[in-house]
Amino acid sequence: MDPEFWLQRWREGLIGFHQDDFNPYLLRHWASLEPRPGEGVLVPLAGKSKDMLWLRDQGHRVLGVEISPLAVRAFFEENGLECQCRETGDFVCHSGAAIDLWCGDFFHLRPEDTGDIRLAYDRAALVALPPDLRRRYAEHMKALLAAPDAAILLVTMDYPQTQMDGPPFSVTEAEVRDLYEPEFQVTHLETFDALAAYPKFAERGLTRLEERVYHLNRRG
Repeated sequence: MDPEFWLQRWREGLIGFHQDDFNPYLLRHWASLEPRPGEGVLVPLAGKSKDMLWLRDQGHRVLGVEISPLAVRAFFEENGLECQCRETGDFVCHSGAAIDLWCGDFFHLRPEDTGDIRLAYDRAALVALPPDLRRRYAEHMKALLAAPDAAILLVTMDYPQTQMDGPPFSVTEAEVRDLYEPEFQVTHLETFDALAAYPKFAERGLTRLEERVYHLNRRG
């Protein structure tokens, strides 16, 4: 999927994936990753997600990555946060209030950029990518989270892909396991029947929609 697709979505305001409140799965399951105070969290394809504020308020250093400058600016402006900007490799880094939001292509992020970060939160990244990019994405995540105890909180959607074009794309539990095992242990935490929560998807023809939450933990 061409990055221009997402840049255009933000320019046109087609951001139905954005949530105005904290994600309930994050609030319920973040503790399962056994986070330590003060450590960093990687948030790929972050948009202007308020979840970064929640993670910051838990005492984390947040490194978000987002390709759209409109989304990056909106995050700081809408939350009343001041930020400073600097160029970092292929990115423009916006920093403020213990949050670094790097504007650029996620696939250009390097392990030296993430440093000792061992935790990641993926609510809308994997499901945003078509099948041909999802394996590349998973391999890149594994490389960026090099710690022996790295862990990811992952939220996916599972629905009959033939009934609706993505994004968001359907990602089954079998695919999650195929992408991340055996390097990571995949633990299914929760499944939610979400069709009623997304009436526009039902209008597009979906007959089933489940949101699924996983804890991915690197095997020692």
